[in-house]
Amino acid sequence: MTWIQDYQPAGGLWVSALLAALPIIVLLVSLGVIRFSAHLSAALALVTALGVALLLYRMPAALAFDSAAMGVVFGVWSVAWIAFHAVYFHNVTVATGRFDAIKRVLAGFSEDRRLQALLIAFSFGALLEGVAGGGSPIAITAAMMAALGFPPVKAVVLALLANTAPVAFGGLGNPLIVLGRLTAPIMHLKPDQATELFSAAVGRQVPVLALIIPAFLVVVLAGWKRMLEVWPAVLTAGLAFAAMQFVASNYISASLVDVLAALTAMAALWILTRFWQPATVWRFDGEEAVPAKSLGAAQAERGALYAWLPYVILILAIFLTRIGTIFKNLPTWLDLTKLLHKADWVFAWPGLHNHVVQHPPITAKNAPYAATLTVDFLFSPGTVALLAAVIAGFAMGGRPKLLLTTYRKTLHQMRWALATIFMILAIAFVMNYSGATQTLGLALATTGAVFPLFSAYIGWLGVFLTGSDASTNSLFGPMQVISAQQLDLNPILAGATNTSGGVMGKMISPQNLSIGATAIGQSGKEGSLLRQTFLWSLLLTAVVGVISLLQATILTAMIPSP
Repeated sequence: MTWIQDYQPAGGLWVSALLAALPIIVLLVSLGVIRFSAHLSAALALVTALGVALLLYRMPAALAFDSAAMGVVFGVWSVAWIAFHAVYFHNVTVATGRFDAIKRVLAGFSEDRRLQALLIAFSFGALLEGVAGGGSPIAITAAMMAALGFPPVKAVVLALLANTAPVAFGGLGNPLIVLGRLTAPIMHLKPDQATELFSAAVGRQVPVLALIIPAFLVVVLAGWKRMLEVWPAVLTAGLAFAAMQFVASNYISASLVDVLAALTAMAALWILTRFWQPATVWRFDGEEAVPAKSLGAAQAERGALYAWLPYVILILAIFLTRIGTIFKNLPTWLDLTKLLHKADWVFAWPGLHNHVVQHPPITAKNAPYAATLTVDFLFSPGTVALLAAVIAGFAMGGRPKLLLTTYRKTLHQMRWALATIFMILAIAFVMNYSGATQTLGLALATTGAVFPLFSAYIGWLGVFLTGSDASTNSLFGPMQVISAQQLDLNPILAGATNTSGGVMGKMISPQNLSIGATAIGQSGKEGSLLRQTFLWSLLLTAVVGVISLLQATILTAMIPSP
């Protein structure tokens, strides 16, 4: 059975686009207006997506349900496996008592809640995003801040907002690697060359946001006036992160951007607080006022490095597994990355692979739509996080029974978040293989000269649906590049803007809302989180769109070229 997609099933592009958007509308209304739980909202949206595919797009039922099933399996391995083991890793540090030592070190940095937010949500969260991604920074930093005394919902909001800065280069640059591999043939480039160009282009967009996110974070936490009281720390964190993000993305490697930028920001804050502290220590209402401490004094305490041992193990484990992508031309016996990839399993999804046909303008010519899935058993950040959790657990004195009990408790803790993840990915795959996603993208592409502005919202839409910038580049990257070529715009800019705009959808993605809420024991609060972040998400996406529009018209020299 072969079925050709129809991008205007209702007879007109914008009418078709409105109907294609019904699953998204149902999801938003259910979650943000009616205030249903995330998993119930996702279930209703999935039913809607299947209905749209079957009734509007006339997609054969077998293909529709096959695409939903593939989305679930993709969600299990590519998203849930990573997010679950990131939360498990954190729970192991709590179960062994090590998190108490980490809290003492973090509290020793400064008792000021504003500086704690800059260190944990912005800097440390970026480090976690750089090495693992997949929702782990939101889960871990939100749990950390809640344990330190931040109001739980506020902790998740801060984690979601801070996570915008590093997402484009998350998971050791995976979103850009995926984008480069998919679009290189369209642009007649080599995959590595395309990845480098996209990395450089994104590295000339998101540093602008990294400059303002720290101030934005503190304003949301404490207000404009309280932000001005710590402007040296805000400026230091933003400048340090943005500068290294630009340098690493343009001159080093997409795989190391977030890791280097985050470490640079943390080091810069450490140096600053050796010589400066806010005149007034700001804490939440009802908290006892305490004198400020310098990070230098805290770092001098014995055991500080030992307290961070679990994260040292995690970072080292992920670094070693990615060594082949960071250092090229390594001897075979040193290239652990290549050895781990030997266990990859790539298979075509039965009944769906090459049974759907795409056509212009989504593809250059009629072409079968592949449906392949790669299961990287050993290379996956989820597997690495699991191994790191076990190693760190034993290093912290944990016994096998404790680790197994913690695993079971984590599974129970995340049961609804995992269900949400599976259904959201099923929605994304149904929309993509039915043609609904392409209809929405083509409708936005009709904006012509202002396409760069709307290009950011296409990426935003993708991350809202999937929770992943890499998945969004898979869904929309080729379409963005082809649409830009048709409009005589730079395809590198279009792909980069898809990535940068997608970053802003991260804070409202239902699966990330669910992961964050679950990590702090606040399941059912996803609707509240959505209402607190939705407008910020739209606003920051508009900033990305304006930057892209300026680059396409006035600042064309900012776009890298082969």
